[in-house]
Amino acid sequence: MIADMEYMNKINFFSAVENAVHQGATLVQLRSKKADSRSFLNTAFKIKEILAPIDIPFIINDRIDIALACQADGVHLGQKDIPLPIAKKILGKNKIIGITASNKELAKKAQSQGADYLGVGPVFYTESKQKALTPMGLQYLSMIRKNTNIPILAIGGINPQNVAKVMMTGVDGVAVISAILGSDNPQFSTKKLLKEINKAKNKI
Repeated sequence: MIADMEYMNKINFFSAVENAVHQGATLVQLRSKKADSRSFLNTAFKIKEILAPIDIPFIINDRIDIALACQADGVHLGQKDIPLPIAKKILGKNKIIGITASNKELAKKAQSQGADYLGVGPVFYTESKQKALTPMGLQYLSMIRKNTNIPILAIGGINPQNVAKVMMTGVDGVAVISAILGSDNPQFSTKKLLKEINKAKNKI
């Protein structure tokens, strides 16, 4: 799941994250496009405390400095962030680095540079980004999957109603924000998402 800090004043943020991981979320990425560095870091420390008893990766979005400061497992970088080869030198060999890829060319470039996984999307329309790209759809997502061989997390407008179709493209997982944090019942939504994901995996 992507723990977007813009939801902090709308819901019981830390409780929602904790419930999601206890329901089976397998990775947490902390994201903020507005928070100051101190708030971002303090939130990272709190999320890390929640995840301490659970053996799942903790990823920081964009901010290599925050990832280093809180000793996160890695970072997720966009196309306008520090280039992957430089990020590797800063973080070292043991950290996870994911790269956002909105098309086949970017996906193949990230793979060739040694990305650990790809965040591919937006698959569907999403309101989580102010300047969202045109949705690529399931067919294009499937094509990227067939042309790369590292893990892919699909992102963008994914929810319990469409996640099965996304998984049927062969991606390794999905990254969601509003499907959990924007839900009236984040715990139930996480459980429903995972149920649909597992059903789809059993059909592949």
